[in-house]
Amino acid sequence: MSKVVVDKMAMQRALTRITYEIIEKNKGVNNLLILGIKTRGVYLAKRIANRLQKLENKEVPVVQLDVTKYRDDVKHTADDPKVADDDKISLDNKNVILVDDVLFTGRTIKSAFSAISELGRPDNIRLAVLIDRGHRELPIRADFVGKNIPTSRTEKIKVQVNEIDGKDSVEIIDK
Repeated sequence: MSKVVVDKMAMQRALTRITYEIIEKNKGVNNLLILGIKTRGVYLAKRIANRLQKLENKEVPVVQLDVTKYRDDVKHTADDPKVADDDKISLDNKNVILVDDVLFTGRTIKSAFSAISELGRPDNIRLAVLIDRGHRELPIRADFVGKNIPTSRTEKIKVQVNEIDGKDSVEIIDK
């Protein structure tokens, strides 16, 4: 059984709010770079960057971050994908916004921090998530949250984005 808890309009509002908070916290968009965690985090990151461009008239680069090789729940091979989709990217002295769809245990974000260390040393890293569902196993907290949705461990959050799934929504699914 599933229940839609965030529809298309609510998702747009949440991303718009996150965008304004990013501008405020960074005092603009100078020296800003957005890392979207593969897969859905990348599409959310691109949407935030588009809003930033419209509001600040300045393009903010978006880089896809693949944390696979740093995950502790995945077997690793020599064929693990590259960490970033842009080989020339350096995070040195950048203000980085790390974007993901759901913050749950914090393990994906821990993996992302390890991946980021391959790309340079940013001035700071801030975390933006569409959904924070609680149940942290690591001391990680988002700086920008679209919506807090308390869940039980037996429930699952399913984020759908139009670019992949043909619609924008967030559902809670009972396992």
